[in-house]
Amino acid sequence: MEIRVNPTRMELNRLKARLAMAVRGHKLLKDKRDELMRQFLVLVKENKKLREEVEERLARSFQKFMLARAVMSAEAVEEAIMFPQVQLEVQLDVQNIMSVHTPKLSWQQVGEASDSIYPYGFAETSGELDDSINTLSELLPRLLELAEVEKSVNLLADEIERTRRRVNALEHVMIPELERTVRYITMKLDESERANLTRLMKVKDIVRAKGI
Repeated sequence: MEIRVNPTRMELNRLKARLAMAVRGHKLLKDKRDELMRQFLVLVKENKKLREEVEERLARSFQKFMLARAVMSAEAVEEAIMFPQVQLEVQLDVQNIMSVHTPKLSWQQVGEASDSIYPYGFAETSGELDDSINTLSELLPRLLELAEVEKSVNLLADEIERTRRRVNALEHVMIPELERTVRYITMKLDESERANLTRLMKVKDIVRAKGI
């Protein structure tokens, strides 16, 4: 590749400064990428554990609900769960993981507090429906936590990919190109200094020959 640059001492100093900055930036980005990977792997492990727990408890709740459907009429089930006893409000905040803004979810009950989560009386409903609703109620915090962790995993994965591309661009394109250009200018300046020295020596020889 042909290098087109003005081979001057000023340009050499400018490019050396850019090279030093690129090398520092490369190291910082590599450190950031490595820490992001560490955080990512921790969250992936946590996500796997949470998902397995949530899926197992959801399956249990669904199984209980299907048993309730088997002993209750569809109309009775629909009427029992038509009007929820408790209303919740989910709040979204953000937390900072290596300059990545990840979600932080929390919830609180809104409206009048209730001592019971069941929106029905127990006279005409089955115990299986109670178990299903109770399992879902206990599972809610874990569901929010799973949503929070899964979104964080996705955001960290995107940031890791962006950081990896920047590290590669510096490592394989920008830094080598700057190093080649610095070597080129250094070579040209050395050639110029040797040429000037040769001319000075010739002038001295001429002066000496003329006895000046």
